[in-house]
Amino acid sequence: MRDSAGTASPARGTVSDLGEHALLARLRALAPPPPPWVIVGIGDDAAVLEPPRNQLDVVTTDALVEHVHFDRRFSSPADVGHKALAVNLSDLAAMGAEPRAALLSLALPDTLLVAEFDALVQAFLAAAASQRVALVGGNLSRSPGPLVVDVTAVGAVRRRRVLGRAGARPGDALYLSGTVGAAAAGLGWLRAHAGAEAPREPVPPIVERYRRPSPRVRLGVIVGRNRAAAACVDLSDGLADAARQIAGASGTGAVLDAAAIPVDAGAREWYQGQGLDPLEAALAGGEDYELLFAVPRRRRRGFLAAARLARDTRVTCIGAVTEGPTVALRRNGREEALPAGFAHFADRR
Repeated sequence: MRDSAGTASPARGTVSDLGEHALLARLRALAPPPPPWVIVGIGDDAAVLEPPRNQLDVVTTDALVEHVHFDRRFSSPADVGHKALAVNLSDLAAMGAEPRAALLSLALPDTLLVAEFDALVQAFLAAAASQRVALVGGNLSRSPGPLVVDVTAVGAVRRRRVLGRAGARPGDALYLSGTVGAAAAGLGWLRAHAGAEAPREPVPPIVERYRRPSPRVRLGVIVGRNRAAAACVDLSDGLADAARQIAGASGTGAVLDAAAIPVDAGAREWYQGQGLDPLEAALAGGEDYELLFAVPRRRRRGFLAAARLARDTRVTCIGAVTEGPTVALRRNGREEALPAGFAHFADRR
């Protein structure tokens, strides 16, 4: 399985040609040595981790299913590997947790090439290395249909530094990281160009936002560490859905200011070209993986200072938490209902 340099041998054939045990050996050859707090890692029945002192474990899981969360016409195996970890890191960021470890479970079609397996795993490991996340185990199995990439991520946070959805109170300001709308617009662009041998126009940046999201890990960790927000949620299913999630968990309402919401410039251009309202589309579109914070008045100065320390994105005040229970958009002096976000079994991405 390894060449004389100790690295994985060149990829040939399909995963079914190689078999489960050789694939596992290949994955272990690709993975870097674990940190010292991983007592038992890849290859045993379960991983054994030494917990950080005086911290809580934060555990999350997400699965990417082919034809539901991604399409291999649009996303390379490397894109899928990167994204599979990124969506989980975004969940940890929303809790204020610093990422530590991940489990990677793959259900592989027989026809998947070993080169594609390598590309997926290497991109996953590159994303993990960028956030100091150790791959400590997982599972390999055969899939009779779609490619499925299932990740469990583990983070750590001090007890009184945990963020969550349920802490918002009326009067809190709602702050959004980054911009919205780009990922859904990028997917729209890809679908519009599906089947074309080579697009006549260059691939716009919105496509990269869809293929390779950048979770706001540093921002979430620093805000949580400084207790600078009362609640937080990540934007996996759209800004409108995120606002509803915070309000529902907190027993409040919320109002978003249409004029303040930062819609990505490339997304705005794409939506206008399709005859769509850019704001409506950005509110409903998912997979931006930004963070929405509820920030009490007394913490706003500290929150903005924490956001500056994060240095990875700007934050924008886009509304406020209200007495509730209504969650609405204020546009041109009037309040209107927010569009629906993505929901499994009710919509198709």
